[in-house]
Amino acid sequence: MARLPRLMLAGETHHVIHRGNNRQPIVQDDEDRQRLLDLLRECAQQHQVALHGYVLMENHFHLLATPAGDEGLSSLMQALGRRYVAAFNLRHGRSGTLWEGRFRANLVAGSDWVLACLRYIELNPVRIGHSNEAGSWRWSSAQHHLGRRRDPLITEHPAFWALGNTPFEREHVYRGLLEQGLRVDEASRITQCVLRGWPLADEAQQPRLEAALGSPVTPRPRGRPRKSTQPGSAEG
Repeated sequence: MARLPRLMLAGETHHVIHRGNNRQPIVQDDEDRQRLLDLLRECAQQHQVALHGYVLMENHFHLLATPAGDEGLSSLMQALGRRYVAAFNLRHGRSGTLWEGRFRANLVAGSDWVLACLRYIELNPVRIGHSNEAGSWRWSSAQHHLGRRRDPLITEHPAFWALGNTPFEREHVYRGLLEQGLRVDEASRITQCVLRGWPLADEAQQPRLEAALGSPVTPRPRGRPRKSTQPGSAEG
């Protein structure tokens, strides 16, 4: 699949990933981690972006977020990157870039895919062997969604609210979803969509997104179109 220019829409949910340059660490200790999260909260408020989920790893982070304006997400990421790198370089006596070029992002539409993407993000430490279960990783939104602490960064997504009528019900259902994990094909599709920039949406959501974006939201077949061999075609 070819990589698209970033397709972002106000009021729509997006999956974001940002990596360290050459996969180098973007944090060296818990003070760096807390500073990054504090700046993320400030920048999200400033640029009117609701954060629904996140995970902070050694050399990258993921976000699930909904911007109020078309430029909100880009503005958030630019401000966060600039402010965090300045603080990181000053603290550690270094200079130069920290990030691997521009951030990756894609639209996520439909409750099932939003919840799958949230689990994908919060299960990241488990997937790479840094934690036995999502809720034990301090630097993610999993503890919030499991009811273990209230996270000031998080605005709960409507898809999460739809899991139950009370916080206990929602947390219970979501705990089961986290324990269930993701199928290999689901995780693969989420990965490919965020890296390529393709919207992650079920078929019912695709016409709406195509109309709003003015472009296709699914990959086109590779290669030249096959020539028609039907009677009356231009061939012959």
